Amino acid sequence: MKGLILSGGKGTRMRPITHTAAKQLLPVANKPILFYAVEALIDAGISEIGIIVSPETGKDVEECVGDGSRWNIRIEYILQDQPLGLAHAVKTGRPFLGDTPFVMYLGDNLIKDGVGPLVKRFEDEGPDAFILLKEVPNPSAFGVALLDKDGAIVGLEEKPAKPKSNLALVGVYLFTPKIHTAIDQIKPSRRGELEITDAIQQLINTGHRVDSHILKSWWLDTGKKDDMLEANRVVLDEMTDVSMLGEIDDATRISGRVHVGKGSKLVNCIVRGPAVIGEDCLLESTYVGPFTSIGDGARVSHAEIEHSILREKAQILDFHGRICDSLIGVSVELTRSTGRPQAFRLMLGDDSKVEVV
Repeated sequence: MKGLILSGGKGTRMRPITHTAAKQLLPVANKPILFYAVEALIDAGISEIGIIVSPETGKDVEECVGDGSRWNIRIEYILQDQPLGLAHAVKTGRPFLGDTPFVMYLGDNLIKDGVGPLVKRFEDEGPDAFILLKEVPNPSAFGVALLDKDGAIVGLEEKPAKPKSNLALVGVYLFTPKIHTAIDQIKPSRRGELEITDAIQQLINTGHRVDSHILKSWWLDTGKKDDMLEANRVVLDEMTDVSMLGEIDDATRISGRVHVGKGSKLVNCIVRGPAVIGEDCLLESTYVGPFTSIGDGARVSHAEIEHSILREKAQILDFHGRICDSLIGVSVELTRSTGRPQAFRLMLGDDSKVEVV
């Protein structure tokens, strides 16, 4: 079995962050989202993975992820010229996939329990396709499945205006090569895309077996800032890699599950976990609250930060204010003129220079 990870698209819902970075490379608990997808497939026993990339961010993805040697697997990059739908991505990846069954994993998704048990069930039970479903409060934002009273799939719709159920398709799909024939038989939707829901529906219409599983554990689609922060919160909440590899002075107080990377230094700080602080960071007279990730090389002084993601080399200096529910890009310089203490919610793209007055 092979793996196909989708890491294309333009990430318009995450701008300005995605003006300069692929959304799949944004960090959750200081690790690129895409790495979670790769590692989930590896844990399922898959050692050949194709990654669909776009012309805009493909080079960055390849430089970050590499050829797979860090995991002792093989990774191949597949260029999708335009984001013309998930089924189009499968069609683009067909030369890599060949006649092998495969797992398709959306590279900006996170699933608590991975895909190992699902791959085993797929191999043991032998359906032509296997989809994951999750009850959601806003099904019109997703592909939606309608099941009969026995749990069999009756129909699928892509982002319907009036959903017939609250069961969204999770961003992991398992297919046999029969999906390729189904894709060849469908036409672009009103959005101008080849929809994977239409291809799966075509399998059903032509008498093929499509099974499903309703997830009870968490699934996160990190398409927006608040989704990213929620993913960061959930992953940190389950964090077990807790190490003090940096230095702290006598005035610094740390409580809860906190990871501090090597080369980092904390002076007169309070850190309350779960939180992760990367390598070579310098924090002075700063409060770091729960569910915060601080990237490598960051500098923070006289600030309070909670439930936020600071990317690599971000600088928040002499801020004298509170930052919460924020996503701050690479090498951002954030300062503040003197004033009364305030709380700020921010989303700043890479290399921004901002003075709050």
